[in-house]
Amino acid sequence: MWKAWIGFNASHSYGAILFGLVYGYLAIFHAAFLVRDPFLLIVGLLLLGDSVFLRKHYWFRVPIRGIALATALYVAALVASWL
Repeated sequence: MWKAWIGFNASHSYGAILFGLVYGYLAIFHAAFLVRDPFLLIVGLLLLGDSVFLRKHYWFRVPIRGIALATALYVAALVASWL
């Protein structure tokens, strides 16, 4: 049971890690491309919003704070890029 628990948490963490790596890379090295592509911006916002919902309902308080902060910063960056 313990191995299943560790495997479940590790495999589900890969999605958050991959999201951070891909969008972080795009934001740093290809910011103009990321800002001009509404599909990527919407997908990023939907993934973060869904993560906030899932973590609020099924996880502990510490992960929700981190993902809520990431979502707020993402939205702030979107607003700043449109100004």
